[in-house]
Amino acid sequence: MIETNDAIIKRRLGEAERILITGHIRPDGDAVGSILGLGLALRASGKDVQMVLPDGLPTAFRHLEGSDQISTTWEGDIDTFITVDSADYQRIHADLHILGKPALNIDHHITNERYAELNLVEADSVSTTSVLTEHIPAWGLTITPAAAAALLTGLITDTLGFRTTSMVPKALHQAADLMAYGIDMPDLYYRVQISRSFKAAQYWGKGLATIEREGKMVWAELSLEDRKAVGYHGNDDADLINLLSAIEECPISLIFVEQPKNAVKISWRARGKEWDVAQIATSFGGGGHRAAAGATVQGSLDEVKPKVLRATRETLF
Repeated sequence: MIETNDAIIKRRLGEAERILITGHIRPDGDAVGSILGLGLALRASGKDVQMVLPDGLPTAFRHLEGSDQISTTWEGDIDTFITVDSADYQRIHADLHILGKPALNIDHHITNERYAELNLVEADSVSTTSVLTEHIPAWGLTITPAAAAALLTGLITDTLGFRTTSMVPKALHQAADLMAYGIDMPDLYYRVQISRSFKAAQYWGKGLATIEREGKMVWAELSLEDRKAVGYHGNDDADLINLLSAIEECPISLIFVEQPKNAVKISWRARGKEWDVAQIATSFGGGGHRAAAGATVQGSLDEVKPKVLRATRETLF
């Protein structure tokens, strides 16, 4: 009898003794929610689990129960290395590459490169936490209330509050099922989707001062100096891209965020099913979905921005 994928993963997790779970660099809500959701479920089953994010846990998710158990380093030998929400191995922090090929890769990005021994990639799912919500019970694990809050966080953030074009009825059913664990949805929604620090708001102001538009495309940029000027400690855009994506006249939006060591992080958003920004991100070494994608490109803002805008223009228009 041929084992199903769930049966193989259940057996592999059952045999595991020392598990390490990580997500991609510059972790978002889906990465954090996936690490916590799976990690807490495994711990509840008695497993020795280390949840690791070398970049550190973003402050926006520190209210989640169990988030204090996510570390920037790990200890001892690892026999089962699991990655979540990471389309390619290069998006895993370089410090973790010493662990070699992951035993399990769980993701929902259509651009996933299937780089692990076992790959559970469901591109029709709205988030990696959606994949986990469906499969964790099949692996003989229990979703605890803390794990449910983490999984719901990923559902909310990766769908921008249930409003992306990737939304399907299953995701809303899953959200309802997770709420049934006693999760305060309005509070969780506010914390992960709406709340911003004063410094993040100031950072937005810096970016909005650079906003430009060309036809159906809008973009803005954030420099290292902008980050320093307002004292914003993240290396992301504080979700400014989601504000740009709401501009009525422009279904295509981009944000350019200067990074240390002469690099620029680009995020694309597309509103409407006729657009596919994943193909552009892939051409720059990144990945993602039709409606949301990203890449990191070597070079200065002045060098990278015109190249990316030209490629986006030529690909989509």
